Amino acid sequence: MVFENTIEFATTMDEKDPLREFQSEFFVPPFQDGKSIYFCGNSLGLQSRSAGKKVGMVLEKWAQLGIEGFFDGDENWAQWPERIADQLCSLVGAHPSEVMVANALTVNLHLLMASFYQPTLKRYKILIEGGAFPSDQYAVDSQVEWHGYLPKEAVIEVFPEGKQKVIDESQIKEAIDQHADSLALVLLGGVNYFTGQVFNMRKISNWTHEAGAIFGVDLAHSIGNIPLALHEWEVDFAVWCHYKYLNGGPGAPGGYFVHTNHHQKPLKRLEGWWGNDPSNRFLMRRKFKPAQGAAAWQLSTPSAISLAPLSASLTLFEKAGIEKIREKSTLLTGYLRFLIEQIPDFQRKYQIITPSNAEQSGAQLSIYIKQNGGELFDFLTKHGVILDWRADNLQPDSAGSGVIRIAPNPLYNSFTEVFRFTQILSQWHS
Repeated sequence: MVFENTIEFATTMDEKDPLREFQSEFFVPPFQDGKSIYFCGNSLGLQSRSAGKKVGMVLEKWAQLGIEGFFDGDENWAQWPERIADQLCSLVGAHPSEVMVANALTVNLHLLMASFYQPTLKRYKILIEGGAFPSDQYAVDSQVEWHGYLPKEAVIEVFPEGKQKVIDESQIKEAIDQHADSLALVLLGGVNYFTGQVFNMRKISNWTHEAGAIFGVDLAHSIGNIPLALHEWEVDFAVWCHYKYLNGGPGAPGGYFVHTNHHQKPLKRLEGWWGNDPSNRFLMRRKFKPAQGAAAWQLSTPSAISLAPLSASLTLFEKAGIEKIREKSTLLTGYLRFLIEQIPDFQRKYQIITPSNAEQSGAQLSIYIKQNGGELFDFLTKHGVILDWRADNLQPDSAGSGVIRIAPNPLYNSFTEVFRFTQILSQWHS
């Protein structure tokens, strides 16, 4: 694609956009007499217009049927998690028995680590990316401490080398090989939240298994963003949230994946009511009988009200298709990169740290601001642009360096919005 720095080009791209009809399916926060430019779907996706109707249906069923809502009709509450899990299979590349919707992301991470992180005297180390999302760091540290280890001894962090902002995957390979004899688990974000870097999960899965370790991934910034093939890649387990690219609403229930390779193994598991086999769940027996596959890691009764907005959004994803979403995302983010690089004095003010290779990037562009980043963020906010700011915790300095994460969502953002945003950005003078 040959891009052009004109509003006419952006308008033409929007007119040809096969997903343009989906923009009207979402509420956009207002700004002055119009709408804001919402580029923050990597933190919280917008509300679909059908979400409220779906929630209303749950409330009406509750009002009319009470407890019978768990069993009445095709959308009975008891089976809703399984139906939503079936919808998710195409997004994560999994078999139906491998996916479930339950709990929250970090709760699921702890539950699955309780099963898959079983340290021995020989194998006890966990490898993570340096600068991983803090919740993952907290979970990993607390898990190794729970087993009697010190994080400084049991947690291996792979940081970018030198002045680089992203991790070269060869560093991950070297770290796996170096610690192969003592490595129990490799846990990475499929997409790094700070840089937007997409890791090659297939390769890393192979490297991890060759070392005799378990491979797990946090897909919070991956699902609904990039195509996934968890079963084919032989990822052992994965966790994710639904409130970012999948527009499930604030605090939406999380999701997780457990590969069929582990379904018949006698794994240790922290167990609860809803993970019991549904065929005898209501017999109230003393002995836990696990549900089949990933469903066994459920704990508590699902919240139908919380599942409703996610169900509404997934209907749109099924209609659009993840391949078309990815195709537009690549163009949209590529156009954003092109326009930013046209800004005069770009190199002095900004550095795009998200890899330019489309295979290593998704619907996010992270711009490293060398100074006065907070002031720039405030400037953009005052001009109706909603995105987010992350201070540089790896290399902090007094000048206010950090990253503005820009996430144009292919379902509800347009090329014209990308053009308007860069026009506003170009007005900034440090």
